Amino acid sequence: MAHEHKLEIFRGLVKFKSNTQKIWGVLAFLTLVTAVEVGLGIVKPESLTGTSFLGMKLLNWIFIILTLVKAYYIAWDFMHLRDEKSALRRVIVWTPVFLIAYLSFILLVEADYIYEVYKEGFVTWNF
Repeated sequence: MAHEHKLEIFRGLVKFKSNTQKIWGVLAFLTLVTAVEVGLGIVKPESLTGTSFLGMKLLNWIFIILTLVKAYYIAWDFMHLRDEKSALRRVIVWTPVFLIAYLSFILLVEADYIYEVYKEGFVTWNF
């Protein structure tokens, strides 16, 4: 018995007639997000590189968010996560979200500590 996959993306805002069209639609979306990332990486707007948020440049936060959006859509559409039961989807999606948030917190705290040690400690900046 064949299982019918949902032929829509963006919570039903864009609907397709076949799986092939859906694959091309998701590919176009992922290509657009990648093009935005590459464009921002080449241009590096001064307003985004000079502004900091939680100890990191705003441009880096944008890169992280866009990468997570791409990872979400790859898992959601190409790995057919949308067709699974909601409990399995939550386990698969929320576990990495919490782990990434925790890892980011640890990295920011440790980086601030190392910065303070080099700034005020006996070790000098030699690199």
